[in-house]
Amino acid sequence: MTAEPMREDPAPLGPGAAVLAFDVGGTDTKSGLVDASGRVLGLRRTPTPLDAHDPAGAIARSFAELADALRADAPGVVPVAVGVSVPGLVDEVAGIGIFSSNLGWRDAPIRDLAEGALGLPVAFGHDVRAAGDAEHRLGAARGYDDAVVLAIGTGIASSILIGGRPYAGGGYAGEFGHSLADPAGERCACGAIGCLETIASAGAIARRYATATGRPVAGARAVLAAASAGDATARGIWDDAIEALAQALARLVANLAPEAVVIGGGLSQAGPALFDPLGDRLDALLSFHRRPVLVRASLGDDAGLLGTALAARDLAASHGSEYDARVPRNPGEETAS
Repeated sequence: MTAEPMREDPAPLGPGAAVLAFDVGGTDTKSGLVDASGRVLGLRRTPTPLDAHDPAGAIARSFAELADALRADAPGVVPVAVGVSVPGLVDEVAGIGIFSSNLGWRDAPIRDLAEGALGLPVAFGHDVRAAGDAEHRLGAARGYDDAVVLAIGTGIASSILIGGRPYAGGGYAGEFGHSLADPAGERCACGAIGCLETIASAGAIARRYATATGRPVAGARAVLAAASAGDATARGIWDDAIEALAQALARLVANLAPEAVVIGGGLSQAGPALFDPLGDRLDALLSFHRRPVLVRASLGDDAGLLGTALAARDLAASHGSEYDARVPRNPGEETAS
């Protein structure tokens, strides 16, 4: 399996159990082995295997290959649990991938498949909720127990934290990008009309500009550059995205009253060009409501993997000595009976 090595960070997670983590995406899977000090070893990105006949099984089998490679590179590190996060609709309690259009499964028993492939207990979850948990425990949402973490890129997804805990809603919560933004708008890939991500995602901004001008662009950054250079069409599309985001956030604030909204993903790289007008428009829409702080996510592309590793450590900690009894303390040591 071809891997693209990634950087190794100095103990971002702190002391705890050694675990494996796999953050599955529609194109790539990030994986790493976390040692007892919290260093992420062998952090890498590999193509996510796609198999129309057995999509979940193919991915579970890839975990075994990746785990063998990670362990071979760090023979002194013995993981006691595994974290797996995937996109789409996820039932974290049952360990089921309810639906993923990109990866092609419905009601897939991913946790059981992963445990069978790896021979270790698996903490299973949603990729964006994992990233949100990491931002809360390690990153930009620290100090805010009621928060929403948005990932705005090709689409828009969110993680909702209430009382410091991710809220899943049976796997259906957090589909911020599929909240209604324009009842007379475009049909979304999900099948609904006028979803927020048809207007305000980075992918939509680039697509809408190309449709309006006949000039394809590389991404939302190019549209922002054109707007800054005086392109009225680009300015209108960018302003439409800001307005749609602000209105969606105003509704969310009225219902959930988050202390903070943390924004990550490709669109967050716009910096003040996003955060300043978004904050101004949000101020204009709110009255008595608790105004959340708007902050940029700090963990970048690694947030999902770090959150997945945290979930694996939580699982190991919840079982404690049960794992200690069956995991060798040193390479080559016999497993206790």
